[in-house]
Amino acid sequence: MSNIVAIVGRPNVGKSTFFNRLTGMREAIVDPVSGVTRDRHYGTSDWNGIPFSVIDTGGYVHDSGDVFELEIKKQVQLAIEESDLILFMVDLTEGLTPMDEDVASLLRKSGKKAYLVVNKVDTPIKLEGIGEFYRLGMTEVFGISAVNGSGTGELLDALVGNFSRPQEEDLPDLPRVAVVGRPNVGKSSLINSLLGQDRAIVTPVPGTTRDAVFTPFKGFGLELLLVDTAGLRKKGKVKDDIEFYSVMRSIRAIENADICLLMIDAESGFEAQDLSILHLIEKNHKGMIMLVNKWDLVEKDQHSTRHFEAFIREKTAPFQDYPIIFTSVVKKQRIIKALELVKQIAENRGRRVPTSQLNEVLLPVIKANPPPITKGKTIQIKYITQLPLAYPAFVFFCNLPQYIKDSYQRFLENQLRSRFNFHGVPLTIYFRKK
Repeated sequence: MSNIVAIVGRPNVGKSTFFNRLTGMREAIVDPVSGVTRDRHYGTSDWNGIPFSVIDTGGYVHDSGDVFELEIKKQVQLAIEESDLILFMVDLTEGLTPMDEDVASLLRKSGKKAYLVVNKVDTPIKLEGIGEFYRLGMTEVFGISAVNGSGTGELLDALVGNFSRPQEEDLPDLPRVAVVGRPNVGKSSLINSLLGQDRAIVTPVPGTTRDAVFTPFKGFGLELLLVDTAGLRKKGKVKDDIEFYSVMRSIRAIENADICLLMIDAESGFEAQDLSILHLIEKNHKGMIMLVNKWDLVEKDQHSTRHFEAFIREKTAPFQDYPIIFTSVVKKQRIIKALELVKQIAENRGRRVPTSQLNEVLLPVIKANPPPITKGKTIQIKYITQLPLAYPAFVFFCNLPQYIKDSYQRFLENQLRSRFNFHGVPLTIYFRKK
């Protein structure tokens, strides 16, 4: 998705309320992880059939005098660097403030396209009060209410007028593989190692999104598209936010991939941001292979591999059914093994189980291990089918879907995994009333 919109402004002007209105019931792409994303939220939205990503920068600043103002400026600078269009939100009820003027000044100097959004215009008569905000020197001004939605239609019409509709991609039908992970774990070295092979084809093919570049790779009996995010390298202007750029790169790459090679650093171990990126992969329904890089630098004994693997799987529970490969990119150890698994994971992700087979195999298991009685009610699962999606998703029809507990859902997922091979792929399960 190439269109990125950032919402900036002082705290408590309604940025998060508007973010929630734009993204509706959609789940935020990234869970806020303290110290990593600094409570930024990422979501997806669309208007008139044109999709776009939304960054809510609310909750990022800390109210402490000079530090507070510094953080506001940093937040706006990040939005300027990473977004296609900025929504600068101010509060009608509080009027124009010096901090609003500072933000407007930063935006004007950047030359980045920005709309001024005056929030809390709850009634038509309040629209007359937005005049003072024209002093900020911004020509495109919209009065809205993030709470009741008034005025948002006109704003969104103008916003998506800057974006083009997604085009069909003229790309070969091959697995799209993204290498993701924290900074400095060896991602670039892996890609360079692969594309440095004489048998590799290294002509970049631009995709439909602004930043995704798909590079065909052919070698070792494999054909695939490597997903890279060109133009999203570490920015010098905001030196403190390498972590932020890493997460943004991961979001873009994951959105454009079928399968992700999640690379972690064996020396530093499995950290919070590794788990955050794994959740990204899981929520986006992508296949996954974990690569533990720099394994050659770790002191180990005959049990090290087994203990490290058990530690990782415990951290990522309940999603544990994925391959873990211990590699050294520098020494080219087990890189090809990881690539060979890509084909299998791609097949698993595209696997379709006939409805008759699903019911024939699983209904007897469910009958022998029924859902626990809840509030005196007996839950009966009658029928199972797989949804026609690009990833494995199943619907279990039953009389009381609201009473199915998470533990029983995990039981059903384990049954699906043990009877049909979905190794390396997150499963989605829904319960619907029959």
